Amino acid sequence: MLSNFTTRRGFAARLAALLPGLGIAATAAGTASAQEQGGVQKLDYEGKKAGSGFITPLIVHNGVIYIAGQGAHSRDSKAEFPKDTENHTKSVMESVKILVEAGGGTMDSILQLTVYLANIEYYDGMNKVFKTYFPNGGPARTTVAVAALPGDSLVEINCTAAVVRSGKKG
Repeated sequence: MLSNFTTRRGFAARLAALLPGLGIAATAAGTASAQEQGGVQKLDYEGKKAGSGFITPLIVHNGVIYIAGQGAHSRDSKAEFPKDTENHTKSVMESVKILVEAGGGTMDSILQLTVYLANIEYYDGMNKVFKTYFPNGGPARTTVAVAALPGDSLVEINCTAAVVRSGKKG
């Protein structure tokens, strides 16, 4: 173990492991940003390079897709539909599907979801819609009730998925 610290290869490996954590890997290597290198890709709903907004809806890194929390009004704050669990869940799941596919995944490549409900009584209604999106069996999932959700949403979901095909559109 100690010899790993004293060899050039061991030192280089340890240094390479530290640089990303310090945020200086690109600077030290004299290269472009991680996004341009194919590292961290911050994307929008169309799978194109995200702007400088406060929240990035989709990030792809090392073959994993990370989807930010999606509420019923995440893509369209003016969306007008009945305020019930089924409609909110469908809106959220459609956003998740769009983002996962934009990142190069499929609904079957979703690895884990976290579902936030504004009231635990919405659990059955959410499940009714949820299972229609996973006919081949669902991913690992956690569901919790919270006091309130942004945008007056009844349901919010975030997730991770595996990249299974090239999803980058621009």
